[in-house]
Amino acid sequence: MAAVRGGRARRTAQSGPTLEEVARRAGVGRGTVSRVINGSPRVSDRTRAAVENAVAELGYVPNRVARALAAGSADTVALVVPEPESRFFTEPYFPAIVQGISSELADADMQLLLTLLHSRQERDRFAQYAAAHRIDGVLLVSVHADHTLPDLLVRSEIPAVLGGRRRAAEPVPYVDCDNTGGARSAVAHLLARGRGTIATVAGPEDVYAARCRTDGYREALREADRPLDEALLACGDFTEEGGDRAMRQLLERTPGLDAVFCASDVMAAGARRALRAAGRSVPDDVALVGFDDSVVARHMDPPLTTVRQPIADMGREMARVLLELLGKWTPGTAAAARPAPVEGRGGDRRHRVLPTELIPRASS
Repeated sequence: MAAVRGGRARRTAQSGPTLEEVARRAGVGRGTVSRVINGSPRVSDRTRAAVENAVAELGYVPNRVARALAAGSADTVALVVPEPESRFFTEPYFPAIVQGISSELADADMQLLLTLLHSRQERDRFAQYAAAHRIDGVLLVSVHADHTLPDLLVRSEIPAVLGGRRRAAEPVPYVDCDNTGGARSAVAHLLARGRGTIATVAGPEDVYAARCRTDGYREALREADRPLDEALLACGDFTEEGGDRAMRQLLERTPGLDAVFCASDVMAAGARRALRAAGRSVPDDVALVGFDDSVVARHMDPPLTTVRQPIADMGREMARVLLELLGKWTPGTAAAARPAPVEGRGGDRRHRVLPTELIPRASS
């Protein structure tokens, strides 16, 4: 990264041609060159050709940063993940959503800045950074119920979109998946397979998506007139170790359980490890279902039945919603590919809930 001191960088022998040199070569003014480069229609075909030839001959590359600042835009979007590096780099959810976000932003010629926040001090520092208009907008994923950064951004009039919600009545624009319906279909699948004592490894209670998945578990049992036994519910933390611990608790409380719905594939991997340590086979003794349809599910032995949430689609949709808020997303062929929401109909693009799908495999 080049350092700039005294407010102006001096041109060296290695630096490229300037806008002024292009203008002299084309025989036009600097403003005309700028209009051609920015695609303005207020330039004749003859002048446009002269400028384009000068650009090609000199090998001129537009200064993206200067153009963005002149337009009052940083051409940059921040992706904020309030999680430690250990979780971000080990859970399949995060790479998938980053892939979806980055692909959509690349099509819009926007830069992506990844920020991991651990403490209140880091949160406040980022809020100040954003308020200085060094970024155009913010995408946030894995936001817990007590996180206030989205509200700070809104008060600073910085466009923001959440991946998931903090609560049912979330005021900040968001893209989510049908967590309740997905969990309900998972438990209904286990009931249809004849399982009688179905437990769940739930996610953290301060994560709205985790609470929704627990709600779906309970709804499926109620719809089947099955009793709700709190001893069949144990909380994990969306990690493999958390799934292992929760599964051991469930086996201690209810040794005769014959099915488990886990609120994530990663926790299901931990639950399988605990089941094997207890001498229980999957699926003969205990059927196992996860949530996400991540690479973990496909590579487990046996392959894991799971609920597919469209993670990459959610990332793309988050970026699209933000670009729409910024006035930088142009509907085209990609618009037809937008997944139909189960909520957010009636033209409301700021709050969208995408459908989930049960993927049966050998673990159940």
